[in-house]
Amino acid sequence: MKKKIIDNLTTIFYALIIALIIRSFLFQPFYIPSSSMEPNLLVGDRLFVSKYSYGYSRHSLPFSPKIYNKRIFDKIPKRGDVIVFKTPADNRTDYIKRLIGMPGDTVQIINKDLYINDVKVIKKEITNSIYINCGNEALDAIFFEETLPNNTKYVAAYRKEGTMMNSDKFTVPKDHYFFMGDNRDCSKDSRYLSSVGYVSFNNLVGKARLIFFSNDKNKGSFFKFWKLHQSLRFDRFFKKIR
Repeated sequence: MKKKIIDNLTTIFYALIIALIIRSFLFQPFYIPSSSMEPNLLVGDRLFVSKYSYGYSRHSLPFSPKIYNKRIFDKIPKRGDVIVFKTPADNRTDYIKRLIGMPGDTVQIINKDLYINDVKVIKKEITNSIYINCGNEALDAIFFEETLPNNTKYVAAYRKEGTMMNSDKFTVPKDHYFFMGDNRDCSKDSRYLSSVGYVSFNNLVGKARLIFFSNDKNKGSFFKFWKLHQSLRFDRFFKKIR
């Protein structure tokens, strides 16, 4: 009996070690709790983030232990990547946004248009007047396909009435990055210097790769399992994130 208990504990120990290695160095699951990345990521999406994409820092490990203040095996992220990072305010909270500005770039919104290094980002209207979530509120929005300077394309939503007309001109410091949510009028991101601002390279956790599960909590949950099937978004299962 004693040997069986020891064998079981040993198996559990090794399983935890393997899970820790996978989570720290390969892939980590994340849950989308807010609508800041709509229409591309929805509340209730569960996704895998690759931890190796940009190398490793202390934020690659659970609880971000202060054992090393640089990155190893570092790789430069690409403009347009959807990235999980630790917020500079507390180095603890996970945010997910799209990388818009590289070190040395200037970023500004002028007359509702996004400018990078004083060049307007190409924006093509896809649909006019469609509702998009912002917390418990539904916003009347316009969807645009934006094309960044490196030809990365994605869909961004702008509020039809009351969208941000103009912003300050932001200059991204060395070894830092500028992030924005795709739901432009419902995202706390690098435009808000006091709460997010410029994000250090060391704060990058990983690149969002794949949605592996998604459900609408308003239609069902694990606690209401008899309604769970109504909430499942099967069309989002195993969807690649762009």
